[in-house]
Amino acid sequence: MLYAVIGEDTEKSLKVRLETRPAHVDRLEILKSEGRLVLAGPHPAVDNEDPGDAGFTGSLIVAEFESLEAAQSWADADPYAAAGVYARVTVKPFKKVLP
Repeated sequence: MLYAVIGEDTEKSLKVRLETRPAHVDRLEILKSEGRLVLAGPHPAVDNEDPGDAGFTGSLIVAEFESLEAAQSWADADPYAAAGVYARVTVKPFKKVLP
């Protein structure tokens, strides 16, 4: 089943986010290579693909996991969570309808 992993950044997390990004992306690449990643990306803090110093307010990942517990466990081990980039992470089942 698909699950949405919704991470909400702490304030002023940009520096730590950028430092931790390679490890975070490495884990996403594993999901991608396994054919389990539907989409992943950050939420810019301003209405611009490159928010500059405004940074990001969080991230969205939609991927396939065996269960809600497996998705939560994966999210809990994310480098952004460990580094304090995320203030909160919500994991929910996700049903893709379109496209």
